[in-house]
Amino acid sequence: MDMEQESEWNAAQNISISENLLAAAKHQLEFLAAVDRNRWLYEGQALQWAIYRYNAFWLPLLAKHSESQITEGPLVVPLDCEWVWHCHRLNPVRYKSDCEELYENILDNCNVVSSVQGMSTRETEEVWNKLYPDEPYDFDMTRALSTEFSEAIYKTQSFSKYDFTLAIERQSPFFYQVSRPHVKSDLFLEQAIARYKGFLHLIRRNRERSIKQFCVPTYDIDLIWHTHQLHPASYCKDLTELIGNVLEHDDTDQNRAKGQKLDTGFSETTKQWEETFGTRYWRAGAMYRGAAPSPVTTAPFIPEITSSKSDSTSGFERLLDGPKASYVEVLLQFVEIKNLPEGHKGNVNVLFSKAQPDGIFNVKRKLPIQSESGQKQVAIFQCQPSGYLLFELVSQSTKAKTIGSCYISMEEFFGQIYKLSVEKWLDLVPTSGTVSSEPTSLRVAVSCTLPIPAPHVVRMLQTSSFKIISCFSPLPHTVQLTRSWTQIIDATGDEIIRLQMRKLKRTKSTDNKSVTKEILGLTKAGETLHVGQFIGQEWSLLDSLWSLKPENNNKDSTLLLTGPHIVKLFTGRKLDYEPKHVGKQTNEQNFMTAVEFSADHPYGKAVALIDLKSGLLTLQEDWFALVGIVSAFIASKHFHKGRIY
Repeated sequence: MDMEQESEWNAAQNISISENLLAAAKHQLEFLAAVDRNRWLYEGQALQWAIYRYNAFWLPLLAKHSESQITEGPLVVPLDCEWVWHCHRLNPVRYKSDCEELYENILDNCNVVSSVQGMSTRETEEVWNKLYPDEPYDFDMTRALSTEFSEAIYKTQSFSKYDFTLAIERQSPFFYQVSRPHVKSDLFLEQAIARYKGFLHLIRRNRERSIKQFCVPTYDIDLIWHTHQLHPASYCKDLTELIGNVLEHDDTDQNRAKGQKLDTGFSETTKQWEETFGTRYWRAGAMYRGAAPSPVTTAPFIPEITSSKSDSTSGFERLLDGPKASYVEVLLQFVEIKNLPEGHKGNVNVLFSKAQPDGIFNVKRKLPIQSESGQKQVAIFQCQPSGYLLFELVSQSTKAKTIGSCYISMEEFFGQIYKLSVEKWLDLVPTSGTVSSEPTSLRVAVSCTLPIPAPHVVRMLQTSSFKIISCFSPLPHTVQLTRSWTQIIDATGDEIIRLQMRKLKRTKSTDNKSVTKEILGLTKAGETLHVGQFIGQEWSLLDSLWSLKPENNNKDSTLLLTGPHIVKLFTGRKLDYEPKHVGKQTNEQNFMTAVEFSADHPYGKAVALIDLKSGLLTLQEDWFALVGIVSAFIASKHFHKGRIY
């Protein structure tokens, strides 16, 4: 960033915003999560009734409250009305004109709180019921699906003609893009607010220079832009002072294809940002994630867990004790190079890797340099937030030759003070025989997300009577195997436990059901544990803490795991594990996805992926680690038989 660019950035940061965007952004994320737990608000007749309630009841109530406060405390907006109101405000020009046409002024959210903030709704309900005795404050799903719905809509006259259905359809996918853990952190949001001001500054400069350009935000900027718009009075005031009018938020163009308006606008915004501020526009954790994965169910499932058993594994949890790893997402770009060795010919690229493989990122990848290739290319990958990122400059003239190398320590991001982006010139240490009058330097731009817990990654190895070399660890590791046991090893090749399934002579359990099979666990200390019994038609696991059985009497391949949590095991890669590009040779029958259902995740949350063919398990939650291993062991024993028992 040169002096002129620094001046531009400082001017951007001096833009005045009337609201506390940090707190408001957190509230918005909580609200979007609540809406996503109620997906009937995304489409269908229930949504149409919510739109009707918003127009017929909420807006008139809000107008009365705006004229003269009708409750002592804040007004609490019902969830369904708030969702429609949310999407209406995200078209700020239309919202302003609708409010002025129907109510003569902008209906603001001053002294209004969201229902998800836990505020008592008693006062609001009393006022609502007095004004609308025939319409309950809380959404009535039965009524929404009745014939009364169409009759009510037919009678409406003075409502906005805005197409709320299409607006909501456009906004529904947004939560998936901003629902990752790092987005809620103060550091990420503070930097997003700074970048939002930079985004507004670009628009201001374009207006001053009469340049027509479609500016496209990254998702961190868009989150803050949405947050600002949700305060309509402040947004109109701030933007009118900044650029002379209310800035439109055009979300109608969803075509991301190359050469289309969205793609061209994003490329132009990237170029203008980097020329104006001298920093990278693309940011780790702020880019498009792809389309949301397919749901495993279209109907919410909120189990009533009545088990009084504690959420533990009765001493088994010690088997997985150990240091907890974490990981970050990294976005890497090589911007420019200078002082290439004299006489150099041909293209150059950079090989990047971790100086010491960390179990998450243990490969070497290649990336062009933008100034050499003429194209912006970035790499996005995950790694542990420790060690060094190593960069090797490679000549591609005739035979690949390493010119020199340099590195960045992850301590620059996660030392005493966290920072999420670094851009700097690095001098390369030349290889033997490389001569240059001045050191070759590489301009590297790196951004990271904040660390989050890494999943447990383990592998099931079928035993044999000889030693094998494990290729699971980045470093070859010899493990001793014993016939008839399945060994569970971690990502370093260390043994966790061995499991064995054996048939029994028919015996009776305490409830007089036949016990026909059992699973034994053998610890590294030589302790033998009983981790499962097949009783009747289901598996009882970990001292009867969990039960595993087919969900629908063997009519499908879904398994139901009940205990302190409710988990279903689906065939194939689902939710977060859904492949973006499925290869022709990929067989989804080789995989199972464990999905937890709860009040927080009524449509399911992926907690593990089981690769039945390779024996590789990716376990996201500590509480699921051991029961997930045992469940995967049961499924893998009968993988080739097409059933689990």
